[in-house]
Amino acid sequence: QVQLVESGGGLVQPGGSLTLSCVTSERIFTLNSMGWYRQPPGKKRELVVRFTILVRINYADSAKGRFTLFRDDDKNALNLQMNSLQPNDTAVYYCRGIKNGGEYWGKGTLVIVSH
Repeated sequence: QVQLVESGGGLVQPGGSLTLSCVTSERIFTLNSMGWYRQPPGKKRELVVRFTILVRINYADSAKGRFTLFRDDDKNALNLQMNSLQPNDTAVYYCRGIKNGGEYWGKGTLVIVSH
């Protein structure tokens, strides 16, 4: 059972930045894939960014140029640096991991972009 715990959400003004962190109970290199997803209010969950074991990183169009994914293997953490945040980035952000055919989700962290 892979455990994922997100942190770093909060209230930020438009144009601001936040860094989200997802700490996993497993070493990241043992996961087949890991990434960040989000669910805006009243909408379906959507991809933000993910990487696969082949070290391929896929960003959603909405994240390209503003968001950066980076790993801290010493802390088993997958971090998401988010810049130039806008109100439509408001969502619950979830961490997802895949290992040996199993899919695992964290409980999410809320990001609100507002004045």
